[in-house]
Amino acid sequence: MKLQSMIWKELWQRPTPMLTSLLAVTLGVTALVAIQNITVFSERKIAGDMESLGANVLVLPPSVTLQDYYSADMHGHTMPEEFVTRLALARMPGVENLAPKLCVEASVDTIPVTLTGILPRSEFQEKAAWQGLSMLTNAVGSDRGCCATKADVGVDDDPNSLATTRTIQELGERDLILGRDVAAQLGSGVGDTLTLFDEEFEVITVLPETGTIDDGRIFAHLHSVQDLSSAGPVVNVIEIMACCEDAAGGLITNLSAELPDTRIITIAQVVETQVAVNGLMSRLSWGFFSILLLVGGASIASVMYANVTERRKEIGTLMALGASRNFVTRMFLGKATLLGLAGGLGGFVVGSIVAAVLGPQLLGVEVQPMPMLLGVGMATATVVAVAASFLPARRAAGLDPCLVFNDA
Repeated sequence: MKLQSMIWKELWQRPTPMLTSLLAVTLGVTALVAIQNITVFSERKIAGDMESLGANVLVLPPSVTLQDYYSADMHGHTMPEEFVTRLALARMPGVENLAPKLCVEASVDTIPVTLTGILPRSEFQEKAAWQGLSMLTNAVGSDRGCCATKADVGVDDDPNSLATTRTIQELGERDLILGRDVAAQLGSGVGDTLTLFDEEFEVITVLPETGTIDDGRIFAHLHSVQDLSSAGPVVNVIEIMACCEDAAGGLITNLSAELPDTRIITIAQVVETQVAVNGLMSRLSWGFFSILLLVGGASIASVMYANVTERRKEIGTLMALGASRNFVTRMFLGKATLLGLAGGLGGFVVGSIVAAVLGPQLLGVEVQPMPMLLGVGMATATVVAVAASFLPARRAAGLDPCLVFNDA
């Protein structure tokens, strides 16, 4: 009889103990796959959320209290624009973009509006002291960035980029950019002329809807807003698009040291909490995996030892008929290999289903199967099953047919 046939026959004739061992291995792989799946997709969601936020760090005057992230500049307090220069020249790792802003109240045809002054990237690039500064023009993969952000993407002259990257490349002194809501309120569109502070401005674009307070704002060049409002060289806020890892790490300390007379606001606490939860989940998954695999390995070893004891006469008969010790060893290890492969495959399938169901319910994360975990689960489960069966297999191969029949 062939080795494969004997292995399958053994599995079918004694299914209960084998199923118990298989269940333990399957549960271990299931725990690993489910938790790792959810953890990985949760981390991807965090990265996506951080990117979609645009700026994730705000530099504000010290007396300001943050009420709403995207309206944090509507407080009336100011700080010197020179702070922007200091931050740019500091060249802090993790700072992908700077966006100083000044908000003032204005009116267009007696309709009150919020006019926000912004500084285009070209202004940074034209300053002689900043020549060679790659912070605002770095490309993906540069040694300064720690993760890909929207600020890494090459910026064209499209003013609609303000809706996503919070900055634009070019903006003339008499150009206006309208948020979606204020454009509808004023009934204005691209090419129209609006009067602000007795000066005529041309609308160069209407931003797509962002779902933020920016939809109700008018944007103009920062220096034009400063001059026309007589505010002087000041800003309300400096928005910073920071790499997500640095926003939750040492960047805040560096910013505070560089600008001690400001208040640094960040969503780092949220990021740190979620990253910590993800790390805990990852460690728990490996912990559960290890414990359950140890239980599964012990169960397989126990079943194999019992199997050797119960089948002493059969093994002795088989060896008396010419089966070698190597043949007997391979028969037991073959069963263990099948158990490991089946447990790894079953655990991957069940774990992927569990993750797909629980991910959206618990964390609001859409989870998809990760083929990499299939290989990890099957390989580890097989190694554990074979290792647990090695000593029982050697014991079976070491039986002496003569002594077996004498004992009987």
